[in-house]
Amino acid sequence: MELENLNPNVYKKSDDRKSVAADWNDNVDDPFDEREIFDLIRLINDPEHPLTLEELHVVQQNLIKVDNEQNEVFVNFTPTIPHCSMATLIGLSIRVKLLRSLPPRFKVTVEITPGTHTSEIAVNKQLADKERVAAALENSNLINVINQCIAI
Repeated sequence: MELENLNPNVYKKSDDRKSVAADWNDNVDDPFDEREIFDLIRLINDPEHPLTLEELHVVQQNLIKVDNEQNEVFVNFTPTIPHCSMATLIGLSIRVKLLRSLPPRFKVTVEITPGTHTSEIAVNKQLADKERVAAALENSNLINVINQCIAI
């Protein structure tokens, strides 16, 4: 397989989130926040490089929004190049990781950061279409690749 982006920029990883006593107290209301969502997806492996989505700045905490009242999680991701053919696979990997990790009450939306991909509208349409996502996840080869990306 020929790599599309031979020399991607690699960024420093964030420090691990420091836990406090309230994190372990079941009696304390602990709503989801952007950092928690970021921690769930930052270590997803890029399908082309032996790097994480965080190291490539494909996912960033400031591109995540959480609305606990409306039970919504919104993630923008930024492909490393404007014509990345792996954008849909990356978006599916993020979506699958969150759907497997979050309570089912959350509606998860994953989109390309506006203006960062030549096929942004088409990829966003695919990622938003529940039937297309379900069909993609029934493909055993595709789900194997996604599982490799999200394995930690």
